[in-house]
Amino acid sequence: MLDRKFIIENADAVKQNCTNRGVTAEVDRLIELEAKRREVLAQVEQFNRQANEVSKSIGQAKDAAERDARKEEGRRLRDAKDHAQTQHDELDALIHEIQLTIPNMAHAAAPVGRDDQANLEVGKGKIPIRFYDFKPLDHLTLGEKQGWIDFEGGARTTGAGFYFLKGEIVLLDLALQQWAVRELVRRGYLPTITPDLAQDSILRGIGFMPRGPETQVYSIDGSNLSLVGTAEITLGGLYANQTLDAADLPLRICGISHCYRTEAGAAGRASRGLYRVHQFTKVEMFAFTTPDQSETLHQEIKNIECDLFDALEIPYRVVDTATGDLGGPAYRKYDLEAWMPGRGEAGEWGEVTSTSNCTDYQARRLNIRYKVAGEKGTHFVHTLNGTAIALSRALIAILENHQNADGTVSIPRALAPYMGCEKIGKAIAR
Repeated sequence: MLDRKFIIENADAVKQNCTNRGVTAEVDRLIELEAKRREVLAQVEQFNRQANEVSKSIGQAKDAAERDARKEEGRRLRDAKDHAQTQHDELDALIHEIQLTIPNMAHAAAPVGRDDQANLEVGKGKIPIRFYDFKPLDHLTLGEKQGWIDFEGGARTTGAGFYFLKGEIVLLDLALQQWAVRELVRRGYLPTITPDLAQDSILRGIGFMPRGPETQVYSIDGSNLSLVGTAEITLGGLYANQTLDAADLPLRICGISHCYRTEAGAAGRASRGLYRVHQFTKVEMFAFTTPDQSETLHQEIKNIECDLFDALEIPYRVVDTATGDLGGPAYRKYDLEAWMPGRGEAGEWGEVTSTSNCTDYQARRLNIRYKVAGEKGTHFVHTLNGTAIALSRALIAILENHQNADGTVSIPRALAPYMGCEKIGKAIAR
C-alpha cells in the first residue's frame, strides 16, 4: 500500500492516479479521518499526561479525603484516555482499510488508458509464422484429435474449465518445466516448490481479494486459507514480517506451483481451450531488491521472458501495460503476448507472461524490510514478479506455431534434449 503520509501530502496526484487506473478510492475521506485521528491522538496523550501528573501528586495529598479525590480524578482521566484510545484505534483501522483500496502509483511512462486496448507495443520477437500449404488448427482441436487434451473428462470429474492432459503433451509439459527452471537457475534464481495454499492475510498483502463476491480466488471454507492463483503469493509471503540484509539483495527466486483461479465472468472465443482455465502449473520469477535495484531487475525479468520465448521459437510482442490494466500493486508492468495462429480467422496475439515492478507496495502490506550494515533503522524492500512459463498458455503457443500439415507437432530445439524426440503426434485428417 502507499505510505499514509505520502497520500496526504500528494492527494491530487494520488486521486489522478486512481482516475487513470479506473479505481474508486476514498482519498478525501482518508484525509478527513486522518485529521480526526490526530486530534484524538492528541487527546489520548493529554489525558495520559494529566493522569500521570495526578498519580504523582497522590503522595502529596494533605489528608485521606484529598488523596481519595486525587485517586478518583486519576481513574477518570485513565477512563477518558482509554475511551479516546478506542476511538483512535477505530479511526486508524478505517484509514487502513481505505489505504488498502488505493493502488500503487503508476510509472510516469506507463500508457494512460482504461484497459489493454491502450497498451503500447515496445518490442517484438520473430515474425509470425505463415502457413502457406495448410490452415492451422487451434490448439484445442489439434489436442483433441491427438488425444492430448480432454475437457470432457475434466468436467465429469471436477467441473467445467478443468481438463486432463494425456500422452505426449504431458511429457512436453514436464519438459517445459525442467527446461525453464534450469534456465532460471543458470541465471541465479533459487529454485523452489511452493505451497498451493496461503493464509488470506498473505493474499491481501500481495494484493489479491481472498473473499467476497468479486474474488477470483478459491477459498477453503472454515479456515483462513485459500488456493493460490500464482506463486507470486507464496514467494512474496515467504519473508512476511522479516528483515533482510541489504548485502543479500537482490534476492532472486523461481517458484513452481499449481495455480487456481475461478475466472469468474471469463467467456468468449479468446478463452477457448487452455487459455483461461481453473487450474494450471506455472514457473514464476520473484525478486526482493533495494529501491535503487528494482528498475534494473524489472528489465532483467522482461529480457528473460523474451529469451525463453525466443528459444521456444515463438513469435511474440512486448507491451507496456496501460494504467487501467496494471492491477493494484504494479508500478509498471510489461506483458509478453505470443502469436496464436489458431485464434480467430487469421491468428491473434495472446498474453503468455507478464512482469511487474511493485516497488514497496507489497512490502508495506507484508512488512518486509531490509537493513544496511552500520546504519540505524530499516527500509521497505521492493518486490518484483514475472512469469517464466505459464504451462497452459505456453502449450497453446507451441502446439499452434509448431504444428505440421499432417497434424504432428515439431519440438523446439531447446526442448528436444528434455523430450528425447523432435516431433510428437501421429498423422491425422484435417
